[in-house]
Amino acid sequence: MPGIVIIGTQWGDEGKGKATDQLGERVDYVVRYSGGNNAGHTVVVGDEKYALHLLPSAILNPNCVPVIGNGVVVDLSVLFEEIDALLARGIAADRVLISANAHIITPYHQVIDKVSERFLGKRKIGTTGRGVGPAYADKVNRVGIRIQDLFDESILRQKVTAALEQKNALLVKVYNRPAISAEEVSNTLLSFADRVRPMVVDAGVILNDALDAGKVVLFEGAQAHHLDVDFGTYPYVTSSNPIAAGACTGSGVGPTRIDRVIGIAKAYTTRVGEGPFPGELLDETGEALRQAGAEFGTTTGRPRRCGWFDALVVEQAARTNALTDVFLTKLDVLTGWEKIPVIVAYDVEGVRHTRMPMTQTELHHAVPVYEFLDGWTEDITKARAFEELPATTQTYVKRLEELIGVRISGIGVGPGREETVMIHDLL
Repeated sequence: MPGIVIIGTQWGDEGKGKATDQLGERVDYVVRYSGGNNAGHTVVVGDEKYALHLLPSAILNPNCVPVIGNGVVVDLSVLFEEIDALLARGIAADRVLISANAHIITPYHQVIDKVSERFLGKRKIGTTGRGVGPAYADKVNRVGIRIQDLFDESILRQKVTAALEQKNALLVKVYNRPAISAEEVSNTLLSFADRVRPMVVDAGVILNDALDAGKVVLFEGAQAHHLDVDFGTYPYVTSSNPIAAGACTGSGVGPTRIDRVIGIAKAYTTRVGEGPFPGELLDETGEALRQAGAEFGTTTGRPRRCGWFDALVVEQAARTNALTDVFLTKLDVLTGWEKIPVIVAYDVEGVRHTRMPMTQTELHHAVPVYEFLDGWTEDITKARAFEELPATTQTYVKRLEELIGVRISGIGVGPGREETVMIHDLL
């Protein structure tokens, strides 16, 4: 079973980093296939905590090759900052490979991201301001800069100049900002060429050869299903396809090479940024969840919006991505609540929905319908088998399994690498 995809099933921050890191000990390649440094994965190994943004989480496992696929947009300064930070902590990062077709986030993408968000005012999307959306827009508009362009100075300078002709007109005439120098941008990008050159490969060839040889390749999604540009809560989404299908277009392998799709779901629900969130708790309960789960963004530090587990949100992700398994994270955070609500339906102007509504308008008017399950007070962080969990905890997990229609194969009962209950093997 060599081709495995890991995706988030909610709005991100589900704990994909921990799951990828754990599986990374048993796989040969781990591939980031979408997103940019707007994503953040936190991995805890013993007493050490690592926050990763561009590098695949399995960089911490010395026998695994990390690959940044063509579907990722790369801020080279952030990439090397991460690599250098790991080197300073004794983690070798010389195994990283980057697709020659991956697009580059340039300084002008970051400027446009920030000024356009401010221009939108109340209609802002809630981006991280890191240039990810504008970089993807340039990719679709066919004026993007790719990693391979760094190795042809003449081509690079031509492409940067062409891209800035329109952008400078926008910055000066619409946003009242100074024009950006094409020469300065080109020189900045070229300064990375020598260092990045040994890392650049035809990732599709590397990965398909690995699969042909029986190697295990893990495709690591950034963000999550409901932030997907096609299937998420548009327009409050990311600019790429973090769904399982994106693993193919973002890496260069075909769909028949994928054998298992593992969805990561938090035992409750969180969201960062703008956009609909029917189950959001705007009271002391929401704040209690936030504090108990330390729900603050890995990349931005922004407080996450919190709510109880929404079965409709995860069920849609399970269906669209054809999930084979779900890994449930942060179950320990729910310890201590006498009753734990679960959203099992929405009421939309008197109509009961047991699946996500089709339109943005319906979702905007959705009112959660809750089912209340018994909680537990016992410490579950030491459990390593499902049978070691309290009976009410087991009932909670089994009920979620029924609602989402996919087996729950693993449970996170604490932040540490070893604080995991495995029910079914994921490899």
